[in-house]
Parts: sequence; structure tokens; C-alpha cells
Amino acid sequence: MILPNQLTILRIILTPVFLFFFLTNNPELRQISLIIFILAALTDWYDGWLARKFNYITNWGKFWDPLADKILTSAGFIALVVAGKLELWMVIIIITRDIMITILRSLANYKEVLFVTEKSAKWKTALQMTFLYYVLILTVFESSSLLNTNQKKFLQVLLNENLVYFGMLIITILTFYSGVNYLYKNRQLLRKLILSEN
Repeated sequence: MILPNQLTILRIILTPVFLFFFLTNNPELRQISLIIFILAALTDWYDGWLARKFNYITNWGKFWDPLADKILTSAGFIALVVAGKLELWMVIIIITRDIMITILRSLANYKEVLFVTEKSAKWKTALQMTFLYYVLILTVFESSSLLNTNQKKFLQVLLNENLVYFGMLIITILTFYSGVNYLYKNRQLLRKLILSEN
């Protein structure tokens, strides 16, 4: 198995490890979980770079690489729901949309048929990931023994419940809109993929 695909598998394996450390509620272990999450995210960048530079492109990678990314980010959102930072219903909408579109795109790539993309989806992804890292990092350090009382209070201001709620609400609306738009623009592809499976 080529290295990019091995890195994809590693990213999938690291996802439950991240969740385990994060959900312990131990401040030190949560800091380790953040390192694991960042390392897992870096494997995505690195395997993509390797695939493009050395043309390490396989049908297996086309399907599993984007799916592994969504598994990792979904785990991040779920961890924040458990931590009480995000609303479950918003995360369900985001995860459902992202995994559904990722599987559709992966199947299209696997079968080498055109999947119509849009620039707004890239902005959605960038905003979504920025918000995820923002809340995740602040949540990890909120209970850190390395910070004094004033620093922790400042983090709590940055993690203001209303700020996080409305930020997540905006991302949820954009994600839902993007998903509906994707399905509409690729309705012919979706019909073709469904018929080819029957």
C-alpha cells in the first residue's frame, strides 16, 4: 500500500484515540488529544501533497481520503457536543450533510464521472474548520492548569455561550444550503449513480 493511503488509514485510527483522550475530562489528557487531532489533520495535508507531487493517486485513495477527513472533523464536533459547547442538532445536520456529499463525491471520483463543485463550498469548509479549531483549542485550554484565573476568565469570554451558539448556527445554515445546492447541481449524477447500483 502506498504511503498516502497509509496516512489515510492512520488518520482514521487516530480519530477514536483523539476522542478517548478528549472525553476523559483530564486537562493534561485533553491537551494530548489536541496534539493528536492536529497531527491527524496534518496527515491530510501531507498525503494530499504526496499524491499530487508523485502522482500517488488510486481509486482507494479517491474514496477513503475525503471520507477520513470528514470522520476526523465529525469526531471533533461530537467531542464539543459532549463537552457542552455545541448543540447536538446543529452537529447532526453538519455531519449528515458532509458525509453524504463526501460519499457522493468519492463515488463520482471512483467511477471517474464529473462532480460539479462550487466555490462557496470552499468558503464553507474554511469557515467550518476555523470555527472548529477555535472552539476546540479554547475548550482544551479552558481547564488547563497552565493558566491563571484571569487567563481562564478571558478564555470563558471567548467561549461565550451566545457567541458560540450563533457562530455555529451560521455555519449550520451555510452547510445545509451548500448541501442542498450540491444535490441540485449534481441531480443527474445522483440519478446515474443510483441506477448503476441497481
